[in-house]
Amino acid sequence: MLVLRELKRRCALTLLVLLVSSLYVPTLNAQSSRSEGPRLVPIAKGWARNQVNTVIFRRNSVTTHGLSQYVAFYDSDSRVVLAKRRLGAADWQINRTQYRGNAADAHNSISIAVDGDGFLHIAWNHHNSPLQYCRSVRPGSLELEPMTEMLGSSEDRVTYPEFHSLPNGGLLFLYRDGVSGGGNLVLNRYDLKNKRWTRVQDKLIDGEGERNAYPQMAVDVKGTVHLSWVWRESHDVATNHDMCYARSADGGQTWQKSSGAQYQMPITARTAEYAWRIQPGSELINQTSMSADALGRPYIATYFRPPGELVPQYHIIYLDGERWRSSQVTHRTTPFSLSGQGTRRIPISRPQILVRSAGTRVEGFMVFRDSERGHRVSVAVTQDIIGGAWVIRDLTKGSVGMWEPTYDEAAWKKRKEIHLLIQRVGQGEGESLEDIPAQMLSILVWVPNATP
Repeated sequence: MLVLRELKRRCALTLLVLLVSSLYVPTLNAQSSRSEGPRLVPIAKGWARNQVNTVIFRRNSVTTHGLSQYVAFYDSDSRVVLAKRRLGAADWQINRTQYRGNAADAHNSISIAVDGDGFLHIAWNHHNSPLQYCRSVRPGSLELEPMTEMLGSSEDRVTYPEFHSLPNGGLLFLYRDGVSGGGNLVLNRYDLKNKRWTRVQDKLIDGEGERNAYPQMAVDVKGTVHLSWVWRESHDVATNHDMCYARSADGGQTWQKSSGAQYQMPITARTAEYAWRIQPGSELINQTSMSADALGRPYIATYFRPPGELVPQYHIIYLDGERWRSSQVTHRTTPFSLSGQGTRRIPISRPQILVRSAGTRVEGFMVFRDSERGHRVSVAVTQDIIGGAWVIRDLTKGSVGMWEPTYDEAAWKKRKEIHLLIQRVGQGEGESLEDIPAQMLSILVWVPNATP
């Protein structure tokens, strides 16, 4: 009788979990991949009145170290929450930390990374504000130490902090010092042996008080750091223009153009390499994503309105080994404008690009959200970025609102699995909010075929 009662209790709990998941998690499209999945791993409910938990410039929202996966988010009370699970498991260890942030401003996202010793590093709550940074009390822990400085200089006006992992277990930390239309990029590096941060570049890219760079960075399998950016001339998003490029083979100490020519630091609008010329007023978006293949060739995902056309389209700007090229991914039909200041309520998300070398080909996976597809989680797939056709499929049936894609870079590099942080969120114009209650956050796991 005791065994029978226990079986009944477990069945009831299982049904309850399934019911709750169906209420708060977008329904999966079982036909969206002919490989493993996709499948959802629910975490917990969190703040959903704007995009702060799902903005694309979260580097990182989710990351893996060894067999442990970590996630950070704001709950409905704007408290910083950390979660951890063993890869393949459904149960999460969750810690509602002692820290809070102003979740009402979508700029104030949380960025995390794990160093080679297993310490979790976290920075949060930044929009032209003092650095808020700390790390875990010990390797593998979700308990956080008191806040501390990194270096103590150029840390009063921090925006868009990003962690990037290096092959030797160290970390890079990139952020803007200054304001939109007049800021500089600062780069720090964490040394695993000495367990301390050092300044690599006080002004990696100098806006010269007239503009600022909105970057996207990636570290390839060999440790080369790739950096691309658009310039903005004022607070108005419509003044975004051009796509530029630089790379570093020594952890950010020295920088080169794609030709190998050395940059004199800092990089400015006059000295930058222009990978693709895009005029102001082209609905060019800032802060998207980039990746690199096994040969170290960069691929940049973005969207803009081609000359003479009315509708913005997704594009991949890439280096084919000799010259820069641009490939249009979509054929959208709905026009929109990016004019204005602050966080915009945009009918499409900024895109994430993942690439995978397959012999002489490079496969591409561009993850995005589009109102034309019902605000679902969608992915454009090609067997060959250079000249291949793109096929679009949806990974969810339900809408994710104003969600933008962020993913676990370590899980992709080491396991070739796409782990996306999913949550249905709102977003008003500027920094206004939508009246949406806390929504479930989940990890969507998708293992794409070798031949989509």
